[in-house]
Amino acid sequence: MAETASPAWTATVLTLYPEMFPGPLGTSLAGRALEAGTWAMDVHNIREHAHDRHRTVDDTPAGGGPGMVMRADVLAEAIDAVADGPGPLVYLTPRGVPLSQGLVREMAAGPGVRFVCGRFEGLDERLFATRPGLEVSLGDFVLSGGEMAALTVMDACVRLLPGVMGADASGDEESFENGLLEYPHYTRPQEFNGMEIPAVLTSGHHEKVRAWRLAEAERITRERRPDLWAAYVARTAGARDVRPELDH
Repeated sequence: MAETASPAWTATVLTLYPEMFPGPLGTSLAGRALEAGTWAMDVHNIREHAHDRHRTVDDTPAGGGPGMVMRADVLAEAIDAVADGPGPLVYLTPRGVPLSQGLVREMAAGPGVRFVCGRFEGLDERLFATRPGLEVSLGDFVLSGGEMAALTVMDACVRLLPGVMGADASGDEESFENGLLEYPHYTRPQEFNGMEIPAVLTSGHHEKVRAWRLAEAERITRERRPDLWAAYVARTAGARDVRPELDH
């Protein structure tokens, strides 16, 4: 019997709530790709590595204070159990580096990622020192645990895997791919609530369409994300396109 080929990308998940996976990633494009073996998910219950009869995974914070802290010894054993899993070790934590499309592309280009989903007030700091990994944050807000963050990162990675999206170029002009937010989209009907599709988009002039989309992406980025706009201007200084006259 022929051996089954290994998936191109594997998400290994350490969590207290394995029933949360695959969750929404079991549907739509990601779900079909999961079923087809384009990627795989390997979920481990952290609580299985607790040693007392109550399967304790947390304890009160040293020095006092509210909440509970996840124990380093239990988590270390869980991490060691997946040490041979593919890809880097990633902690989902508000203090991590902000998730970016560039970082997503790096993760998706590798063999997979091993996610540690924290809970409660956080993880014992000694865990980060003895089991170093990349700390990643979705933004300046707090979730109940790392599971939703892990699902988000997985979704961002899986959609970049070869064959998952409908067309290979379908993600090339999306937000953040070129440092800009995405341009506006239109489709039928031609008129909606007194508003027409911009004439340039139905002109059949591909170069003018391209230029209009770039100009709109630049406008939206400049208005909504000055930080992205400043970085884009610095990167493209002296190399900006000469735009044809546009029909709006």
